[in-house]
Amino acid sequence: MDIILWPFKWIVSAILWAFHELFTVIGMDAASGATWILAIIGLTIVMRTLTIPLFVKQIKSMRGMQELQPEMAKLQAKYKGKTDQLSRQAMAQEQMELYRKTGSNPLASCLPIIVQMPIFFGLFQVLNGVPNAAANNEGILVLGNDKVEQFNDASIFGAPLFSTMLRPGDGNHFATILIAAIMVVLMSATQFYITKQLSAKNMSDAAKQSPMYRQQQIMLYVLPLVFAISGINFPLGVLVYWTVSNFWSLGQQFWVIRNNPTPGSQAERELNERRAEKGLPPVGKTKEEQEQEIEAARERAARGQRQQPMGKKRQKQQNKKNN
Repeated sequence: MDIILWPFKWIVSAILWAFHELFTVIGMDAASGATWILAIIGLTIVMRTLTIPLFVKQIKSMRGMQELQPEMAKLQAKYKGKTDQLSRQAMAQEQMELYRKTGSNPLASCLPIIVQMPIFFGLFQVLNGVPNAAANNEGILVLGNDKVEQFNDASIFGAPLFSTMLRPGDGNHFATILIAAIMVVLMSATQFYITKQLSAKNMSDAAKQSPMYRQQQIMLYVLPLVFAISGINFPLGVLVYWTVSNFWSLGQQFWVIRNNPTPGSQAERELNERRAEKGLPPVGKTKEEQEQEIEAARERAARGQRQQPMGKKRQKQQNKKNN
């Protein structure tokens, strides 16, 4: 694991060093907790910026998966009760063909988090190694011994940045536990809202009837629980990284859902309402197409009124009136 994570630890230490140098040059205290927290936030922003293309691919793939749900339901009905190997292989091949046609990938929704995990664990190992490296007058990759000493002395409200809820270190134990608990709650709450926002507002009505929607409802409660349980073992610096990353995801997803929602979703209906208030056509339609639809609807309504059936008595009265 150390060999696998080595390049990611090097990247983490290099970015932390660069941001720490930047903030030190502008006059911040090199051993201040605020300086190192800003360096960790800088690391988060760099990594999330680099994963924007993956986020775009994730959104496109998830939409493709939603569009596939009716076809997937037909496929499951076609092979229902068929458990032999040939049927399973045929079903798998047809599923892959559907994925190929729509450019969807079931794993694409996990790409941003999968890419971030090595950086996350790299940061975890770097922070965990600070006390020992400082005690042995050693550096950690790009972070020289002087930087390690500064980081080891850095704290926020008396809580060292490498400390955890279970291992508060030599700093203020109450401050460590309180700050860690607040960030774990924020981390879990933002993850809950991210998943809730995605499933409640950015899924079409048809997709909400699919197994995919039920799986997301399960994940709605599972992921925050995982964060809450595992968070007690994370150093404060790692909690800062993941909490800031979640807020980034929240804002990024809010912007996408508001401005480029899934067709047929509640978010699209809300967007079209906002566009209508501004005199703009619905998403995906030009002004001319909207006017043609409105005119066609008026003609249908007019034809319906003209062809409305009349009783014999009323028809005789109408004929007399016309004569």
